Amino acid sequence: MRECHDLFKGLESLTDYCGGDGTMARAIAKAHPHLKCNVLDLPKVIDKAPAHDVINFVGGDMFHTIPPAQAVMLKDDEDCVKILAQCKKAIPSREEGGKVIIIEVLVNPSLGPIIYESQVLFDVVMMTVTKGGQRDENSWAEIFKKAGFSDYKIVKKLGARAVFEVYP
Repeated sequence: MRECHDLFKGLESLTDYCGGDGTMARAIAKAHPHLKCNVLDLPKVIDKAPAHDVINFVGGDMFHTIPPAQAVMLKDDEDCVKILAQCKKAIPSREEGGKVIIIEVLVNPSLGPIIYESQVLFDVVMMTVTKGGQRDENSWAEIFKKAGFSDYKIVKKLGARAVFEVYP
């Protein structure tokens, strides 16, 4: 939160996709008390989430609907283009402050050989265990375009992870 405080500046509402028990949403709400936070996850996950007075927990299927919010935050994915297309439907236009926030590993050889090797090995694990994988910036740009977004920027690089803002 300290590194990305400005990322949430000007937002009024946020949906944390696959937000689990709401840990990240609670941290965001604590740092930004004006922000209305939704946590979207499978009903079986939401049923176990601890109640919170500020966080709205929504059980659902993110392939069909995402609660409307000014921003949607993603941290991991498998069916990225489909999910991002749903996110795009849930947010307002860029002029109205709409954006998707993605926190994800960004494969980047410039981080040095040890981190790059770790990223590539983790990519092999992701492809073996799930349908997902780690991506470089060009791969992300292609996914954003396929999902119908007009633009993106990398707001912050945090070691091997990057924080993206993606705009409708």
